[in-house]
Amino acid sequence: MIKCSECGYENTDGLDYCDGCGAKLTAAASTGNGGGAPADNEGAPAPEAALTPPQSEAAPVQGTAEAAATPPPSEVPTGEIKPPPSAPAEAPAAEAAAAAKAKLQVIRGGRKGQEFPLENGNNLVGRWDPETGAFPEVDLDQDDPEAKISRKHALIRFESGKITVEEIGSLNGNYLNRQPRLMPGNPIELKSGDEIIIGKTFLKLIVEPVS
Repeated sequence: MIKCSECGYENTDGLDYCDGCGAKLTAAASTGNGGGAPADNEGAPAPEAALTPPQSEAAPVQGTAEAAATPPPSEVPTGEIKPPPSAPAEAPAAEAAAAAKAKLQVIRGGRKGQEFPLENGNNLVGRWDPETGAFPEVDLDQDDPEAKISRKHALIRFESGKITVEEIGSLNGNYLNRQPRLMPGNPIELKSGDEIIIGKTFLKLIVEPVS
């Protein structure tokens, strides 16, 4: 006899389903050996399931390590020779000096036609000082027999394409285009053709482009 494990009904040997409840009959011992114990393999996990690692422990996707070690495209050497960075632009003063040149020309009261090129930066206008041995950039000593021009009479600045004249405390003053006397410490911008009167010497500013 086969005893049903669900309802306890004793079924005839050879049946697959219980006549009492219809449950599937398992391979169990007959009622004579005290009821059936489950087969040795019943309830044990399949070997494949026991050997399969959990999903979280699965091996990493192939190629992940290689992708992490590969540098981004911007860092991959291509063998291309890059040109050196371009040199910074020259200072405006240097550009202006290269683009034009300026000079003062005596037009009256001295050696007519005498020219004094203006340097980039400060140009002192006056006369040679025998005590200090200083020579101004625009030395009018030979153009001023009456000593009407001070040792330090005026300052002309040529910088960044701009030219200015400034009164720096002369005895007889400076005059631009026969206008009132210039005030000390007040630079006035000049343009080509302007006339500067220093003492009794008349000077004309000439600005010429560099060819």
